[in-house]
Amino acid sequence: MKFLCDVHISFKLVKYIQSIGYECVHVNSILDKWFTTDAKIATYCVENHYILITKDYDFKNSYLLKKSPNKLIKINLGNISNLDLIRFFDTNMKTIIETNSNYQNFLIELDSKFIKIIR
Repeated sequence: MKFLCDVHISFKLVKYIQSIGYECVHVNSILDKWFTTDAKIATYCVENHYILITKDYDFKNSYLLKKSPNKLIKINLGNISNLDLIRFFDTNMKTIIETNSNYQNFLIELDSKFIKIIR
């Protein structure tokens, strides 16, 4: 599995994902860095087989309308510490792995009260 973290996702989450054995890059390290448009990010994810991790509702809307990017994790946790975000992500990694293994297209919404998978 390969992950791309959007601009508002901490580099600490990138390092955590790398530490558990998955490829993970931050948008600020590729393309036009923080100036990269959502459309370019979505295209990059599809072409390079990345799962996009974001807090941006525009990506959710794009997925629902166009299935782009085709693999998306939308974080709906508000302002939480990086440590809590990493813990939450770690707790839900099994669901992420299973969803990625079973589906070509998906949106996983991570919320403090629920995890929702939309295909």
